[in-house]
Order: sequence, then C-alpha cells, then structure tokens
Amino acid sequence: MVPADVKFIVFLVLCTLILQVQSRNVLLILGDDAGFETQVYNNEICKTPNLNKLAERSLVFNNAFTSVSSCSPSRSVVLSGLPQHQNGMYGLFNGYHHFQSFEDVRSLPSLLKGAGVRTGIIGKKNLGPESVYPFDYSVTELDGHSILQTGRNITFIRQHVREFLRQNSSSPFFLYVAFHDPHRCGHTHPQYGQFCEKFGADGTMPDWNPVFFDPASVVVPYFVQDTPAARLDIAAQYTTINRMDQGIGLILKELELAGHADDTLVMYSSDNGIPFPNGRTNLYDSGLAEPFIMSSPYHRKRLGQKSDAMLSHVDILPTVLDWFGVKYPHYKILKNAVTLTGKSLLPLLKEEPKESWDTVYASHSLHEVTMYYPMRVVRNKQYKLIQNINFQMPFMIDQDFFVSRTFQDLLNRTQQGKETHWYKTLHNYYYRDQWELFNIVTDPQELHNLARDPSHSKVYHQLQNQLNMWQNITFDPWICSPSGVLQDVGPHKYHPQCYSMYNGL
Repeated sequence: MVPADVKFIVFLVLCTLILQVQSRNVLLILGDDAGFETQVYNNEICKTPNLNKLAERSLVFNNAFTSVSSCSPSRSVVLSGLPQHQNGMYGLFNGYHHFQSFEDVRSLPSLLKGAGVRTGIIGKKNLGPESVYPFDYSVTELDGHSILQTGRNITFIRQHVREFLRQNSSSPFFLYVAFHDPHRCGHTHPQYGQFCEKFGADGTMPDWNPVFFDPASVVVPYFVQDTPAARLDIAAQYTTINRMDQGIGLILKELELAGHADDTLVMYSSDNGIPFPNGRTNLYDSGLAEPFIMSSPYHRKRLGQKSDAMLSHVDILPTVLDWFGVKYPHYKILKNAVTLTGKSLLPLLKEEPKESWDTVYASHSLHEVTMYYPMRVVRNKQYKLIQNINFQMPFMIDQDFFVSRTFQDLLNRTQQGKETHWYKTLHNYYYRDQWELFNIVTDPQELHNLARDPSHSKVYHQLQNQLNMWQNITFDPWICSPSGVLQDVGPHKYHPQCYSMYNGL
C-alpha cells in the first residue's frame, strides 16, 4: 500500500505538471518594414527602451532572415511555414494585386485551433483566403477597421490586446500583433507625412508620447544615399519605430497584468527589409536580414545573450508547434506532399549550436502585380548566391517607394547628372546579372559579383546544386526558368523534367 501522504504529494506534482502544460502561450509581434533601427542592434539614436527591456530577457539573433522581401508573401511564410512559391502567395494580397495562398495550405492558426489553442490577430493581416488563415479573434483591416487604427494607433492596439486576454479563460493562446508601423504612408495618406509620423500627434492617441528626431543625427545605412532628403525620411521612420516600441511596451504590460508574463513565449521580428533603396523587395542582405528576438519564461539559460545561428521565418511555425506540442500533419498541396524546411528554434534557447543552422534560403516572385522579378537565394555564413530569373528586364520600383523623398531624390539627381551620394547607380540597380555570387565576409555590401570568377567556380556550382535541391523539395514552379519548361503532370507526374527552350539562357 502507498501511504496517503505520498499519494497526496504525487497528486500535487501531477497537478503542477498539468498546470505547466496548460500555461503555455505565444505572443508574436511583427513590425512592418522594420529593420535594425533599434538600440538592440546598436543604433543609439533611434530610442527603443521597450525592445531593449525585452532583449534583456531574450535571446537576440544576429543572423535572422525573411524568406521573401515582400509584405503579404512574408506574412504567409510566417503563418504557413512554407516559402511563397510553395504556399501560393506570390505577391501582395490587397487591391488589384489579389494574390492568395492555396486553399490546401494548413496554416498556424488553423493547426492551433484544432489543438485547442485560442488564436488572435490584431493589426495588419493582408493575406488570405480567410479559410486558410482563420483566427478566433480578429481585429484587422480585413474586419472593417482602418489600417491606421489597427496597425498604428497604439491605444487602440492596447485596448484590443486587453480584450483578447480578458476573453481568454483557461485555453492556451496564440496572439499575433502585426503593427503597420514603420511602413511608409506617403502614397496612401500623405497628409500624415512620409511614414505617418504625424498620425495621432494631435493628442488623439492618448498612450503615445511623440518623439521626433533631428535628421542631422540619424544613422544612414550603407545602402541609402546620404542626402538631406534621405535623412528627412529616416528621421520620420525613427518616429514611427519609436511609436511601435511604445506600443510593444503597452502590449507587454497588458500581458503582465493578465498574469501571463511568466508563461508566454514572446517573439519579435519584421516582415521584410526597410522601404529604402536596396531594401524591401530585394534579396540582398539589406532587404533580407531581419531583427529577431525570442524570450521564453521556461528557458533562462541564455537570457540577454546573442546567437549567430542562421534562422529564417520558415522556422517560426515549427517553433510555435513545438512550444505547444502540436505535430505537423501529413498533407498535400496540389497533390504534392508537404515537407517543412524550417525547424524549431527552442533548442537554441538552451545552447548555441555547434553545427547546422548555417544556411538559409529565400524565394521572391512579385511584390505588386506589375513587379514580376522572381529571385531565388541560398546563403550561408560566407557566401550568398542569388538567381535573378527575369534578369533581362529592369528591376521595378513599388508605388509607395517611388513617390518617397528618398527615391525622388535619387531619380532627380540621376536625371540632372548630379552626384547621388549612393553606392550604386540606378542603371546597375535596375539591371542585374542572372547569377550573383558574393563573399559576405569580405564583401558585406554585395558589390563584387564572383559568379564568373574561375577561382570561385566550385563554390558557385555547389550553391547552385543546394538551391536546386531546395527548389525540388519545395516544389518550386520556377525551377526550370528562365531557360526551360517544367513538365510535371501526365507522363511526367512521377519524374518531373526541365525541357530546354533553346533560348540562349
């Protein structure tokens, strides 16, 4: 016979373990075109005290990358774990761009809902269809709210975070807060400034303490021209980054007040690069690299540390599933069996890996519907290979960046034959080689293409083979482009092949 007091102790232990299992939640915070303009990543001008505080109890990643440098496609990757060419979100969802993920995609909110996890989204969604990305609680621009309110008004955001947390009783939750800051708004809402830095500055956003920055003091990234026009834009960008940071502080305070500060995995990143030349829509590191901060209440060994492991946004879904103990299902998209290429980041919270975590891939097809410029990338810690599939056409400029002070400054200086103070010319920005190989260690600005350098032939072909293998695993429809045609149905169903068009490419 087991003594009664021993049974009682065992019962208490079991209850504690069950409670710990139940008390696992996730808060995912995503900036919109946010970059490294934060003190966490050594920018001492753009003040971000709340991100600083979060970083102190987090693992900060130095080598995090988006899988695609475009809004809707990137968000689809975050929530599906699949590259855009595999999940079907080839370009922007909104307006006449009208791209959507395949109906067969099994997304994070769908998988979590099936596992009894309550899901919520507050902010910018900009992806569909709804059947693929269903949330239990949704306050987005697709629910009839103004994108300015749901994505930039930090008082509005705080109120709805509180509402979601109060409505959540005993269920574990996944809350996705997607800011619209610091996205440009000169194209859609010019009355509020280039970055909507004037929105809410009249006191209509009670929780916001506006902070404005001196253009002369901002840090100009290496890939942006150092001119008065660009500095004005960066100063405005800083104001909206600071606003987002204040919003993050409010969200984390609501999490604490709701009693979930010690049972919630918190992740912060951005969808793509900043909206400046060579940034968003590009797969150079200036458009590909992202901030990434992850804080776990159950992994305290590496708090305040930094990791050099290479991660991609395809790793977010496996991480969240791992956190909740949910298995990824066996299923097919367009009759092709789906295999995740990402993996859980949770082991990195315990120790820095000695191997693997050294390669990422990226896939970009369009941004706006007119911007057809598919690119594929494989990058490791020393080399990066870019395939520009539509290389014979000029690289396009998106609508909101075109009307910006920064781009108009570049355009006008180029047309007038003046010094641009930029490290590229518009011509070599528009027209790129089909293959670009860079040594990231010796050439971090990616200026010297080594693809035709005989001394790098071995590396070049190795990376091409790696990229091709990844494209096969992820069923990339562009795998034969631009020189061939993919045949993968009918008699080629089990043995897909690329057939040459003999077009000289």
